[in-house]
Amino acid sequence: MSGYLFIKWLHIISANILFGTGIGIAFFKWITDRSGDIRAIRIVTERTVLADWIFTTPAVIVQPLTGLALVYLAGYPLWNGWVLYAVLLYIVAGCCWLPVVVLQIRMRNLARSADRDQTALPAQYWQYARAWFWLGIPAFAALIAVYWLMVYKPTL
Repeated sequence: MSGYLFIKWLHIISANILFGTGIGIAFFKWITDRSGDIRAIRIVTERTVLADWIFTTPAVIVQPLTGLALVYLAGYPLWNGWVLYAVLLYIVAGCCWLPVVVLQIRMRNLARSADRDQTALPAQYWQYARAWFWLGIPAFAALIAVYWLMVYKPTL
């Protein structure tokens, strides 16, 4: 297997891990929050933080490294055309993801306290959950657009 194809394979695998883990985490956390079951919310929020560290974080690192290597090896210009838009959209997704990670950690801590003390989740938890949800929408849309750009490689 050529170096280019191996890097492309890594890029595709990490893109799928990034997108698949993100959408999976979002679905299970959102649906569990809607249940109102504090113990379930605590457990899923803890697992959400863990999954982000184990799966999403490495994929977030691998994506630009392999993407830049592919751009270089294929001879695409980095600062114009579809590659530029893909990079900008990836940055948009990242700018949404970083605060989401912070919110998840804060929600985890609040859920742990509520479960331990057998109290309701505080209003702050739900404020964080709303912000977490709304940050996911532009991140999701940006990554869908990046996938489209990588597949179609339009002349822009």
